[in-house]
Amino acid sequence: MSDDRKLIDDCLKGNSAAFGELVSRHQDRLFNTVLRLLDHPEDARDVVQEAFLHAYQSLHSFKGDARFFTWMYRIAVNTAISFKRKRRMVLRLQPTADGGGTIDPLDPNEANRPGHAMEMAEQEKRVHDALARLSVEHRSVLVLKDMEGMKYEEMAEVLEVPIGTVRSRLHRARLELKDILLNHESRAGKKP
Repeated sequence: MSDDRKLIDDCLKGNSAAFGELVSRHQDRLFNTVLRLLDHPEDARDVVQEAFLHAYQSLHSFKGDARFFTWMYRIAVNTAISFKRKRRMVLRLQPTADGGGTIDPLDPNEANRPGHAMEMAEQEKRVHDALARLSVEHRSVLVLKDMEGMKYEEMAEVLEVPIGTVRSRLHRARLELKDILLNHESRAGKKP
């Protein structure tokens, strides 16, 4: 945290390479979060780049109350939410031609028995598809809590909502995700 603070101070003094170091430190983790929110690597790269640009332009307003990474998360998640809303207005629930995004690579140690890798890929695809059906607000709390391991306080700060709202959204998001997955399983079980 103190290293980030020094880089921020250097950047504010005119050393743009210091901001480049901040980008290098945090871009991969931010990209992974934004990718989970948007499903498309190209869109995620654009949003992360836009978030860093916004952060660079607003660096003077960084007060240091929170960690730089938390501040960047807030900017990146809000940028992703705005992007998703704009896109939703244009696309209006049209599915992608290829049926969705990508599946994370599987752990090679899990491939001990035949068919396990395929089962895992199918399960990941079902969860990924179910996540894609959630509202951006519900998806963002699930990603931040269950995939990024953030604490409620950090999530509230990133999303700029009260902790109670975070807890409520997370509860509703988990219930909605469960319903989507159960409905999928019951429909799959009815097929011959």
